[in-house]
Amino acid sequence: MRIMVIGGNGFVGRPLSRLLSAEHEVCVLDTLRYGGLRFTGEELSRLKVVLGDITDPDEVAAAVAAFRPEAIIHLAAIHYIPECEQDPGLAVRVNVAGTVNLLSACPPGCRFVFASSGAVYKADTRPHTEDGSAVEPSDIYGFTKLHGEHYVRYMAGLRGFPAVVVRLFNVIGPGETNPHLMPEIVAQLKAGYSRIALGNLTPKRDYVHVEDAARGFMAAALAGEVARGACVTVNLGTSCAYSVDEIVRKLRQISGLDFAVASDPARIRAVDRPVLAADIGRIRTLFGWEPARSIDAALADLWQRPDLSTHLTTKYRLEPAGAPLPRSEALPGIAAAPAR
Repeated sequence: MRIMVIGGNGFVGRPLSRLLSAEHEVCVLDTLRYGGLRFTGEELSRLKVVLGDITDPDEVAAAVAAFRPEAIIHLAAIHYIPECEQDPGLAVRVNVAGTVNLLSACPPGCRFVFASSGAVYKADTRPHTEDGSAVEPSDIYGFTKLHGEHYVRYMAGLRGFPAVVVRLFNVIGPGETNPHLMPEIVAQLKAGYSRIALGNLTPKRDYVHVEDAARGFMAAALAGEVARGACVTVNLGTSCAYSVDEIVRKLRQISGLDFAVASDPARIRAVDRPVLAADIGRIRTLFGWEPARSIDAALADLWQRPDLSTHLTTKYRLEPAGAPLPRSEALPGIAAAPAR
């Protein structure tokens, strides 16, 4: 099967592309916004990589037409909430207009899987359900993802392809490309800090291991039946929520380090929902997926092989996990998006 992974060099995209390439023909479309390619040479031999920007409709159309995918998994987005708040225009161009460009290029019959977010939901103390929970984003990122969902549903019906909206909750594990909470904590500890500075300490979040998230998107693309023109929505999480305080206690045990925690006003978000957790009954029923790894396993993996972003390794003067591979001009077989 020919599968296109948009943002396949990213946090979830990289393990997803690795999984899929074991049995399928995979094309990764990515801008390499967060550094060089992060695949090994052996992995690259099993992937087609195209450098392209989803905000450019001509590049998108040409790349899709050239590969002729039978499934598209769209993970590319501006994910980091502070970045979305600082530059809403960029967030809308990438997360909304970029999604529309991909939908416009999607062939009839090609299953389109869209990475949405639990951020579309209104605050609630109970696990959120796809149909029973109110939808009410509280930040730019959540709004862009909700708008993207609307376009996915409309265009699937208009163009006659099956679609799956996956509302992804907080992902944790090695290889994060943004300075989110968990890699920020680990970076400070790896740098030798005995007192770490964090933002809000009480909100509870549903953390899913990055490898489980990758399996979830693979299931959404390959498993179950979705009719042409139909769009189904599923949550991807664990149904368990943990506060920052609980995470810190677990990290003390895993790392063997004794460290203090300070609340940094500069890091505190003005709007931060108290609880965000997923009801995952529907994705289990429709696509046969459920998480295989616990929060403790996810934290242990992150601690043992963090593979931190360049932003964090530079900020805290840490040794990078490995030098990024160069861009396409030095890599035979890595192509720019074809011209139309």
